[in-house]
Amino acid sequence: MPSEETRDRTRPGPRPSGPSGWFAIPAPLARLFKKFPLLTYPPNELPARSPDIRDVATLYVFISDSDALKGLPSYNPSCLKWQTFLKFARVEFRILPSNNHASPSGALPFLLPPSQPNDVKSQTPIPSNKLERYALAHGASKIPDVPNPRLEAYESLLDHRIRNAWLYSLYISPANSALLSQLYIAPVSRSAHVRTAILYQLRRAAEAEIVRSTRRPAIDPAVLYSEASEAFRALETVLGSGPWFFDSSEPGLFDASIFAYTHLVLDERLAWEDRRLADILKECPGLIEHRDRILHDCWE
Repeated sequence: MPSEETRDRTRPGPRPSGPSGWFAIPAPLARLFKKFPLLTYPPNELPARSPDIRDVATLYVFISDSDALKGLPSYNPSCLKWQTFLKFARVEFRILPSNNHASPSGALPFLLPPSQPNDVKSQTPIPSNKLERYALAHGASKIPDVPNPRLEAYESLLDHRIRNAWLYSLYISPANSALLSQLYIAPVSRSAHVRTAILYQLRRAAEAEIVRSTRRPAIDPAVLYSEASEAFRALETVLGSGPWFFDSSEPGLFDASIFAYTHLVLDERLAWEDRRLADILKECPGLIEHRDRILHDCWE
């Protein structure tokens, strides 16, 4: 049995007033932090072209400077889809050129709502997957909700068969190399080496997406265009004789999605050399009228 003296030596003394154990900061670090206190850095800034005060919303898309000033359609299907839908909803907005690297989400388009000084919430970018909700909440025109049990199948025609043919036509077809360079490569750099590298990256990315979508080991252009032709004809049947899809009284998101491809395929401002997609689309007069109708209504 330990003696009283031994017990006094082993009895714990008074606890130190400062932090101890796992939460204690070693003395050298504590002295260092006193000289160099930790800082919390602010979030990444918005694009340099973003004004501090915006009277209207700003949609950032792939577009040239001159076309942005005129409010013309974007040359990118994803951007044009949402640009068109915002017009359907009669959301007041303007467009500015941008690229994926400048986007907070890493992809275009994105939107900055109208802002006021010191309004932090209005400085939060809205990515494309939230643009429908924004348009429905802030648009002057109500977009009709037209549910369709086969909508997912129709969207698949766009997202796979038509998109695959689009990717091949613009990014891979040698005949359209000049157009690809004009839209996505020349605006980035004047260096021949940089342009060559960008061209390689764009084509490899397009090839990878097509292979992943088709689940085939190799790309067969004839098959891609054949499947796109079947998809366009199927959508022509779905449209029927009405002005908008699903017999809606007003155009909706699906109409904007279709227009984003049909307009760009037929756009005479784009110097298409490989015109196989345009030739396919010319066999669908209903889709052409649908495209012309939206072009007239939204870009008079």
